[in-house]
Amino acid sequence: MNLFKTIISYLILFCFFSTSNAGDIKGTVKYDGKPPKKKPLRMDADPVCGAAHSGKVFSESFKVNASGELAECIVYLKNVKYNGGVPSGSVELDQKGCIYTPHVFGIQAGQELLIKNSDATLHNIHSMPKKNKEFNFAMPKVVKTKKAKFDSSEDDPFFIKCDVHPWMKTWVLVSDHPYFAVTDSDGKYEIKGVPAGTYEVVCWQEKFKKKAIVETITVGDGEVIKNFTFTRPKKK
Repeated sequence: MNLFKTIISYLILFCFFSTSNAGDIKGTVKYDGKPPKKKPLRMDADPVCGAAHSGKVFSESFKVNASGELAECIVYLKNVKYNGGVPSGSVELDQKGCIYTPHVFGIQAGQELLIKNSDATLHNIHSMPKKNKEFNFAMPKVVKTKKAKFDSSEDDPFFIKCDVHPWMKTWVLVSDHPYFAVTDSDGKYEIKGVPAGTYEVVCWQEKFKKKAIVETITVGDGEVIKNFTFTRPKKK
């Protein structure tokens, strides 16, 4: 009986320390400057694409609200030692209205990517990674789902395109850990359960992909607020 109580005590202590040595990172990503004009997409080459929308469709490469908060930026940690497993659930990427949804997403290396075709037209999915083997396959309108995965993490986000519809593009970060997040329509993000330590944190946005913000952050127990601001380049 005493041995049983001792084991229970150790388990309680282990659970306490394993959960207490982790924190959350949250913040907002903003844009300082006059936002660029929205670029309309020309979908008239494929009648199915045009018919899927009642009005104009604009590029999703830069989504900023009236308060200057940026959506679809991906915030992620670098140089993380992670011993956890690969999530059993899949990440979904849909082709709907001849647009990739989501436009920006993260996935762990080895995790299943479930690609859907919700359109009554042909798409061709073509990934453009730096380290992983690229995939390039057609999805006729009768093929509604395909599965894929990336075996290795990538240093930076890369795009997946449709070779049939040149305006179609989505950006993906393949990570070897789960500590990443994409900003919502209010520019907010949250990364939960980060092990205590000091890391490089990267904030990436499609238009600023060559000028991602990289800073150092220290995480302990509790919550860390980390905001980012992208600034419009000055004209030379």
